[in-house]
Amino acid sequence: MIDLIEVNLEIDNIENANLKGANFKGANLEEANLVGANLKGANLWLANLTGADLEEANLIKANLKKVDLK
Repeated sequence: MIDLIEVNLEIDNIENANLKGANFKGANLEEANLVGANLKGANLWLANLTGADLEEANLIKANLKKVDLK
């Protein structure tokens, strides 16, 4: 498992990245480019996804509890 707890990836390009099962608990992904990223089973609890581009991202079984999408 990739452990990215509270990482700051604001405005980063993570397009088409394989992040299956990654732990993004409390991470800042504000305005990140996640187009086509594989986030299957990822833990995004309390993550900030404000303005993130999730087009065609795989979010199957991802934990989206308390995610900030404003």
